[in-house]
Amino acid sequence: MTTVAPDVTSAGPVSAPPSRLAAGLGFAIASAAAFGMSGAWARGLLDTGWSPGAVVLVRVGLAALVVVPFGLIALRGRWSLLRRNTGLIVMYGVLAVAGAQFCYFSAVQYMQVGPALLIEYTSPAAVVVWMWLRHHQRPSLMTLVGAGLAALGLVLVLDLITGAALNPVGVLWALGAMVGATAYFIISADEGNGLPPLTLAAGGLVVGSLVLGLLGLVGVLPMTASTAPAVYDGRTVEWWVPLVVLGVVTAAIAYTTGIAAGRRLGSRLTSFVALLEVVAAIGFAWVLLGELPRTVQLLGGLLIMAGVVVVKLGETRVARAPEPVAGAVL
Repeated sequence: MTTVAPDVTSAGPVSAPPSRLAAGLGFAIASAAAFGMSGAWARGLLDTGWSPGAVVLVRVGLAALVVVPFGLIALRGRWSLLRRNTGLIVMYGVLAVAGAQFCYFSAVQYMQVGPALLIEYTSPAAVVVWMWLRHHQRPSLMTLVGAGLAALGLVLVLDLITGAALNPVGVLWALGAMVGATAYFIISADEGNGLPPLTLAAGGLVVGSLVLGLLGLVGVLPMTASTAPAVYDGRTVEWWVPLVVLGVVTAAIAYTTGIAAGRRLGSRLTSFVALLEVVAAIGFAWVLLGELPRTVQLLGGLLIMAGVVVVKLGETRVARAPEPVAGAVL
């Protein structure tokens, strides 16, 4: 069980001091940039024969090895926090770590990095829907308008209007990543559990590694790997280079800075700043893979981001209404 941290009263920009807000924005931008390069680096491995399950397992496992020592130091012997939050850590590991990353890497097997990430980042609108259905926080008219813009943008990203070929498998995987990202924003912003950000990240990465490893052992997730060099837009690197980048930069650094941002900014503002990941992903896909979405897809991406901005403005007004100080039960 977890609580949803009130964005305005405990971690939002309205009540946060300038230093806390600046630090939160810095962490959020660093996290978005780190996450944004994951798809492009993973594509090089997938093209050499690596399965998505194997890429994610190595990535998450390496990140766990890096973060766990720091998570234990941050815990400072308060083992009762782990016992009280076992369910939360398991949920974070399954949905926000293993689920989101595996679904995203599976999606980029069937579609370009940019569109896959744009679909995943309809998650801020999903957070709004969750708060409405679960916590009865009715969205404003501005929120609904923003959701409509995001939906129109999604149609353009999928390039349905021009009749371009659409792989439904890739779309479904990207939507699965969206569910994981939604869980990531909600859980990361929770300050009520008492877990230090490094400890939550370490626990989630360990759980994610165990889940992925178990699924691989029973044959649910194909686990294939290759030592062939990875190629990025004509440039060749050794196979271990993208694995180190994926594990250390796009997982260990990305998750720890993301949780730190959520604690300082709240889930709404954090999810908005995280849209920079879309821009970063398209940039890295251009640099590493030489690919850019078509014009209609770029227009769709702009509509999605504009829609989410409007959603955030609408939800800010809703957030100013009285809310329970301790948060609502999730």
